[in-house]
Amino acid sequence: MKEEKEKLKVMVSSTVYGIEELLDRIYTLLTTFGYEVWMSHKGTVPVFSSRTAFDNCLQAVTRCDLFLGIITPNYGSGQNPEDPSDLSITHKEILKAIELRKPRWLLAHENVVFARSLLNNLGYRGREKRAELNLKKNQVFSDLRIIDLYEDAIMDHSLPEAVPLDERKGNWVQKFQSDHDGTVFVNAQFFRYQEVEEFIKENFSDRERFYPDGGAS
Repeated sequence: MKEEKEKLKVMVSSTVYGIEELLDRIYTLLTTFGYEVWMSHKGTVPVFSSRTAFDNCLQAVTRCDLFLGIITPNYGSGQNPEDPSDLSITHKEILKAIELRKPRWLLAHENVVFARSLLNNLGYRGREKRAELNLKKNQVFSDLRIIDLYEDAIMDHSLPEAVPLDERKGNWVQKFQSDHDGTVFVNAQFFRYQEVEEFIKENFSDRERFYPDGGAS
């Protein structure tokens, strides 16, 4: 009997609130295309009882083959309540994917992109300037660090530390407005399973470089 080929593992990193339908659509698309999908919304992230929820999430980022991050106006949970500067789980996951140079695709809601542009034009460019602002509780934007996360994703940080545009790699972040926009992007990027698999083999075959712990569970 021929041994079944191991599927490519896609880690989907995002908050859940407000985009449940989009996540359902993405899960259906990716599984239909033949991927193994790790998504907390669906309960498919590998979980080990000896680890914290945070450690399980970061380990999933380390072990996945492909990474899909979704940045929404909701910053998400996971911060240490005693440390206001602590980052959300989604933020840490995306930073981990960047650190490991994972093959990654990122979506950002247009409200995040617009808010960053607006604050830049009002003189609040960069996270240090934005830290001077006090965001009141509202139903649209949960935390200004969402913009920090977006800038981490596009590799454009507070000047003069920004990486020159022509030197940035892996900084493509697709803006989306609706669930339809998000699924169009995912469909276009992932539906050619064999091409994606070949891309991984050609560009990410050196596992020691991208899996410092050997990909061990």
